[in-house]
Amino acid sequence: LNSWEIIEGLKIGQSNVQRPDKHEGFMLKKRKWPLKGWHKRFFVLDNGILKYSKSPIDIQKGKLHGSIDVGLSVMSIKKRARRIDLDTEEHIYHLKVKSQDIFDAWVSKLRHHRLYRQNEIVRSPREATMRTFPPPAAIESPQPAASVVHEAKVSSRFSSMLLRNKENFLLAGEQMGIPLTQQASNESRLSMSESVSEFFDAQEVLLSASSSENEEQKWINERDKLVQAAFRNGRRICLPAPCPDISNINLWNILRNNIGKDLSKVSMPVELNEPLNTLQRMCEEMEYSELLDKAAETEDPFERMVLVAAFAVSGYSSTYYRAGSKPFNPLLGETYECIREDKGFCFFSEQVSHHPPVSACHCESKNFTFWQDVRWKNKFWGKSMEILPIGSVNLVIPRFGDHYEWNKVTTCVHNILSGRRWIEHYGEITIRNTKSSACLCKLTFIKGNYWSSNVNEVQGFVMDQEGKVIHRLFGKWHEGLYCGIPPSAKCIWRPGSMPTDYELYYGFTRFAIELNELCPELKDALPRTDARFRPDQRHLEEGNLEMASSEKQRIEDMQRTRRKWNEENNIKHEPRFFKKVVDANHRERWVSNNTYWDLRKNPGFINMESTVMLW
Repeated sequence: LNSWEIIEGLKIGQSNVQRPDKHEGFMLKKRKWPLKGWHKRFFVLDNGILKYSKSPIDIQKGKLHGSIDVGLSVMSIKKRARRIDLDTEEHIYHLKVKSQDIFDAWVSKLRHHRLYRQNEIVRSPREATMRTFPPPAAIESPQPAASVVHEAKVSSRFSSMLLRNKENFLLAGEQMGIPLTQQASNESRLSMSESVSEFFDAQEVLLSASSSENEEQKWINERDKLVQAAFRNGRRICLPAPCPDISNINLWNILRNNIGKDLSKVSMPVELNEPLNTLQRMCEEMEYSELLDKAAETEDPFERMVLVAAFAVSGYSSTYYRAGSKPFNPLLGETYECIREDKGFCFFSEQVSHHPPVSACHCESKNFTFWQDVRWKNKFWGKSMEILPIGSVNLVIPRFGDHYEWNKVTTCVHNILSGRRWIEHYGEITIRNTKSSACLCKLTFIKGNYWSSNVNEVQGFVMDQEGKVIHRLFGKWHEGLYCGIPPSAKCIWRPGSMPTDYELYYGFTRFAIELNELCPELKDALPRTDARFRPDQRHLEEGNLEMASSEKQRIEDMQRTRRKWNEENNIKHEPRFFKKVVDANHRERWVSNNTYWDLRKNPGFINMESTVMLW
């Protein structure tokens, strides 16, 4: 009675679920934002879809506050508290009923409607989703276009559900006479829709069927090229061990005395980390560096700014599945190097300051030079953790003499202590070309609110020096960025497909999987300060939690001892590969001192080993 019970879905062999009666009534619903307080709302449950508004009159008038597909939701109940939770992936809807009789009635009806809805989806996924999400009457557009968009919208949720309960759905379909080969084909089509079809609602834009097919084929080809490149270059395609189970860790005991504090100073169990650190995370932002290569070939300054904006947005895409863990905090003087011949860039980074923590990086290519120094402040607020970046990102494209500069937005990890964790980015990015006032770009990462069910949205524009908008940008930071006005908007960037079983491996992208790989030929070439040599991080990657925890404690103790000794002896740390400068606006910046690659070539980093004792 005191614990949560997850309601089972469609079982093997279960078919022809009888159509349930319509059910309606009032329930209490917890606010989406700011996630406190309960509001009385009127709910109508019909054919597996739960709609709600303020009153029955508003429902009749079509003034809906939201709509929940219970068939595509994970349903859990807590009997004693008379609580019902519906997890739709995008949101968790918290419902509560005061009367036990009414609670029992709602649970019974929701069970029935959920089974009926799931049975419809298994029998005919396309028709079921089409009936649930008909195109608005106010929009005049050819039916084929509407079907492409609506199927893609719901296929994303259905694919997620298949991943969660794949075996039961396939076996249930087999009992209904649907061949497994056909089901696999359907599943493949749905998963493909999730990755290559348009993600926006029909109310926002409708594309023609032909343009959608061309776009799909284009991205399939690009994805195949990326996969083939990984095999050609011999890079690994999977981590050595899956992520650990953290269900037995009581986060509240760890965090309750640190509300409002900077969590970078709080020691956490190693199980909460992922086998990468912040210096490597900075390199992840270069995953879609081909956008910068393309910008270096684009003559039009406004189109060039669009590509730079797409690159700025793409840096956030890898965080979508990473709410469950945090990167290791780099030690003072720790470094990281990444050479990608296939992408044509050389990257290195260094932890240049410990208090405050500052990470700096520098990346060179024949087409661009990229650098940034960022200070992160992490604060825990009871239910969520905010990550506030301070610093700037810089990009130079020598061919046109451009020097772009922009800031980063705030990141928030929700449901730290309970529920499904999810990441949100919000705030405004302003991209300026410091060498020219011809154009300016502003991007807004929209913060979720009570009235909107859309998450991860990005909107922006590129304007000239008179303030006239030249290009409009829109999309979602985890799904893609588009330029133009619907229905003729052009896709500028879309993330690559995720690896197999990514949920079991920290939610890493294909690019992230490769970052901590230590090839034999690199061991003698890298400085001993490189993050790949960190023993706690390496043990975690290999699944040895006991050694990872022990090494993490030892390294942190060494760091505290070293810092205390330096303070007592008035020794100031000097970064090896970066220097502090003051720009024209009197801001302190960390930039490369141009010694890393020269030292790597001659005589190598062997002379550093006697002075390096990070671990």
